[in-house]
Amino acid sequence: MLGNSKAFSGFAVDDIEKAKRFYTETLGLDVAEEHGMLHLRVAGGTPVLVYPKPGHTPASFTVLNFPVDDIDAAVDELTGRGVRFERYPGMDADDKGIFRAAGPYIAWFTDPAGNTFSVLQER
Repeated sequence: MLGNSKAFSGFAVDDIEKAKRFYTETLGLDVAEEHGMLHLRVAGGTPVLVYPKPGHTPASFTVLNFPVDDIDAAVDELTGRGVRFERYPGMDADDKGIFRAAGPYIAWFTDPAGNTFSVLQER
């Protein structure tokens, strides 16, 4: 029934303007605003909806992953833009905040609303 539906993802933030500045100025994403919501235009054409939610509580999981060709360069660039990478117990990250032990190389960070994102590089 939904096999031909052009599905998209969405998540909430507590401050649309603050989120818009972070996504455009810090992450360099193409962002449109319509009806008080943001539309992130990411590579591949699938839109991501960001909507306001008073009393927002961040998800306890990664809401958006950004595959990159060079995780070290991506982490260095984002760090230079003020992004702080998260470190989680049991996930030993290197000095840059990159977890390299299993699966893809991955580094997690949060947006101003506390939502978790990642940059990751396949091995």
